[in-house]
Amino acid sequence: MIFEQATIQVAPEKAEAFEAAIAATAPLFRKAQGCTSLALERIVETPGRYVLRIGWNTVEDHTETFTKSADFAEFVATAGPFMTETPSVIHVVPTSLF
Repeated sequence: MIFEQATIQVAPEKAEAFEAAIAATAPLFRKAQGCTSLALERIVETPGRYVLRIGWNTVEDHTETFTKSADFAEFVATAGPFMTETPSVIHVVPTSLF
């Protein structure tokens, strides 16, 4: 299990519409091969900045399968117009919880 962590900036006045766009596209992730979870987190210190955290069985489920799908294109068409810059995306593996 890995997590994709995308840091996304949107115009603060469009934050509610962006959150609605993510909610509207959640079913695209739920049906994606290897997707196990989806969470949108708002960064408190920076208005309009979010972390989209998506659980995947493998990195390839994200990078090879989902990003080449029509569902990804639909996600980008719906949520992308709210983004003011290209998201920063990394993949992380949980190591331990305290």
